[in-house]
Amino acid sequence: FALLGKPGIAHRDLKSKNILVKKNGTCAIADLGLAVRHDSVTDTIDIAPNQRVGTKRYMAPEVLDETINMKHFDSFKCADIYALGLVYWEIARRCNAGGKCPEYQLPYYDLVPSDPSIEEMRKVVCDQKLRPNIPNWWQSYEALRVMGKMMRECWYANGAARLTALRIKKTLSQLS
Repeated sequence: FALLGKPGIAHRDLKSKNILVKKNGTCAIADLGLAVRHDSVTDTIDIAPNQRVGTKRYMAPEVLDETINMKHFDSFKCADIYALGLVYWEIARRCNAGGKCPEYQLPYYDLVPSDPSIEEMRKVVCDQKLRPNIPNWWQSYEALRVMGKMMRECWYANGAARLTALRIKKTLSQLS
């Protein structure tokens, strides 16, 4: 019988350190230790008994405030999209546009300590509803303008309102 495609996987610890760049310039996602797999036939989620919750700085609002629906696979995908938006922010802010290229910083570098607690992240992300700064000068460059808009749409407080991976792929393919 024919396979219906690849199994759905949500990473649950997506961050820049878990993205490897190959010699040919393509990327590979590493460290699947917290990943959950969705079985579309039985509609079940395979969650490892691992108690580690991921990297606090990259946790989506619904993970930080524990409102994520652990029984619904799409919830995990939405949380990954939030983290992906943070990774894109890390990349985009290093773009040399018009002679401007700020030094590397982690997301929320200006709002939380270097190793923030879940409570510190929850206050910033959920209570204060803050997100990484998108500089006004990005508006002067089409690619950065589009990236900034896309990031904001990855960071919505409501996970279901965030962009899908397919929408992100299509948006990025139009930039190149």
